[in-house]
Amino acid sequence: MDHRQKSQAESEEEGEAEAVIIGGMVLDIHATPSILPNPRTTSPGKVRYTAGGVARNIAECVSKLGTKPCMISALGLDMSGSFLLDYWKSAGLSTKGIRVGNEIETPVVCIVFDTEGEPAAGVASVESLERYLTPKWIVQFKSTIASAPIVMVDANLSLPALGAACRLAAEVNTPVWFEPVSVAKSRRVVSVAKYITFASPNEDELIAMANALSSKDTFSPIQKDVHTVASLFQQLKPAIWVLLEKGIKVVVLTLGSKGVLLCTKGRFDFQHIGPNRNNKLHNIGKRLHETINNVCPPDRFFSALKLEGSSSSSPYVVHFPAVSSASVVRLTGAGDCLVGGSVASICAGLDVMQSISVGIAAAKATVEVETNVPTEYSLEQIAADARSVYTSAKVVFCQSML
Repeated sequence: MDHRQKSQAESEEEGEAEAVIIGGMVLDIHATPSILPNPRTTSPGKVRYTAGGVARNIAECVSKLGTKPCMISALGLDMSGSFLLDYWKSAGLSTKGIRVGNEIETPVVCIVFDTEGEPAAGVASVESLERYLTPKWIVQFKSTIASAPIVMVDANLSLPALGAACRLAAEVNTPVWFEPVSVAKSRRVVSVAKYITFASPNEDELIAMANALSSKDTFSPIQKDVHTVASLFQQLKPAIWVLLEKGIKVVVLTLGSKGVLLCTKGRFDFQHIGPNRNNKLHNIGKRLHETINNVCPPDRFFSALKLEGSSSSSPYVVHFPAVSSASVVRLTGAGDCLVGGSVASICAGLDVMQSISVGIAAAKATVEVETNVPTEYSLEQIAADARSVYTSAKVVFCQSML
């Protein structure tokens, strides 16, 4: 039996800017050898349990950077579920959207890293998420979704749940951010592309999504020896265009150490995607808004947009570099915190260009720690790194370049 009641879903605090995050809460087991491992035997090293899951990581990052998230997920009353739920409660976060029951097996992912901190192998047991995070559970939170600045969905959701979440957000005019999770799951975008405002694939997920949306394997993996962002963009441009043509408003293409390409087609309102329902910001959200506005003036890109955006089909692509000074410990969680930082910034009322810069700064802080999300963020460091990213960003494609 679930111990959450529908009345809890409707008892939200009025007026707060509350991002809705829908997807997986997962216990991550990280195994890192201290020497080059040999097959068919154990190796010395470290094994640690950490709170994970793409949506959960994003929600935790959001909570530490700008707003209280409403996490909609499913957990079991088992050891793994207790670990995740206790961690969530200890952070002072709401559990009203988390379905909990004896019949649910909490999702667990075991990742084995190489000695460089890169994932080498892994096993995921997440089937119960698809079974128990149902459309019926999600639709209970319609009022929360209606008042949210943005809804983030991850592709761990079943197709019915993903469709229900995206349609519900569209009905109440709440922007949707789609996080593809993996190459295989990224293909679930097909049924919901027309509802999506933002999608944040990496290069391989982009190719998979473009092939799925075009119903044929037109696109092949890109050459990994491409050195410049311009040449990389030229290879990926046809796939990017497929996503935009199929209804996704903004493609936030993550390029690892090369940063992010932000791509759109048409008159997308970059400046007014954030809180539009008279939401009150929490103190940290106010601080984030004020601090970033001071170091990243919001009008840097928009004169060009006004000039080049006269056509409803005008393409516009901006490259945001990564922060070069990062001291990499582990890459797990970086992409999630890029999304989390961006979502938190949108909730704080920052424009999309500023928000992506904050997201990249949050990702940089994440690769410097062992956990999926840093224990805390330094707002001063986030602002300094965001400013570096923002001032170095460049338009790489627009109508005048055709």
